[in-house]
Amino acid sequence: QTSKLVELPYSSSDDDDDGDVDLPVAEQDPGMWRPNPGTWHSVPPKPSTFSQCVRYLAFLWNLLFLLLGLLALAVGVWGLLAKGSLRDEGLAPLGSDPMLLFVLAGLGASITSLAGCLGALRSSPCLLRFFLGAVLVFGGLEVLGGLLLVLARHRLRDALRDALLLCLLRYQEEPDLRFLVDEVQRSLGCCGLGSYRDWESNPYFNCSAPGVQACSVPASCCLDPWQNGTVTNTQCAFGVLRLGDVAASTVVHLGGCVAELSAWLRGQAGGIATTAAVLVLVEATGVLMALKVLRDITPIRVWG
Repeated sequence: QTSKLVELPYSSSDDDDDGDVDLPVAEQDPGMWRPNPGTWHSVPPKPSTFSQCVRYLAFLWNLLFLLLGLLALAVGVWGLLAKGSLRDEGLAPLGSDPMLLFVLAGLGASITSLAGCLGALRSSPCLLRFFLGAVLVFGGLEVLGGLLLVLARHRLRDALRDALLLCLLRYQEEPDLRFLVDEVQRSLGCCGLGSYRDWESNPYFNCSAPGVQACSVPASCCLDPWQNGTVTNTQCAFGVLRLGDVAASTVVHLGGCVAELSAWLRGQAGGIATTAAVLVLVEATGVLMALKVLRDITPIRVWG
């Protein structure tokens, strides 16, 4: 019998020892991902030189305000510790302590700036969004406070009087309030709220007080509070409340500080508006840089 051989088609790769076969692209190189054609996929953006500059500038910008916030926080905590406001018996007046404003402002600025620093340095969208939200909240509160001041400007005098009255009553108990009152009275040439006799409401300066300061006013009310031009004469106003107005006018300022401070604030309206505008500009600059960094690190969706 004659055998018939049938020749089958084959490729040259069939004779290879390793027996490789054709595999899909994804199976040939599992480490390389290739999107399926005809679908949306995300592509990381390529940062330009300008984007890198903005990123590091945003980091340095927030680092500066982080240091300022930590400084304000340290000053506030130091003030509270120095006066013992953080002790158990001192927690009651803590809410009215002016050093608490430094603590809250420093804490808020530190947390916000730290989020901006880390967000710009590590390209974190979450931290950058937190930074943007916090700055927008602070900006909204500032605008709201400005509007309330404008709308309630007629009540500002009463609020100012209440604040000065609190300072007057706690003059001996709060060193920072004493420093503030002395600076206002010395720089504006005034004494008390409406007149120098308002100091009679202070328990230490009242004429019925047992101490040596009875019937007196602070030395910052004196026309010439200096002794030999260099040292403050703390006894220059002793016994002034026992004198009449004519005799007292030769020793202390008779006029109160409410009218003087209100006039000073009206004269400083331009400076206050300029400061507010600079603050808004600083916050807007930080927001714009954070938006630029956030846009540069956000993946781009393309069709391919």
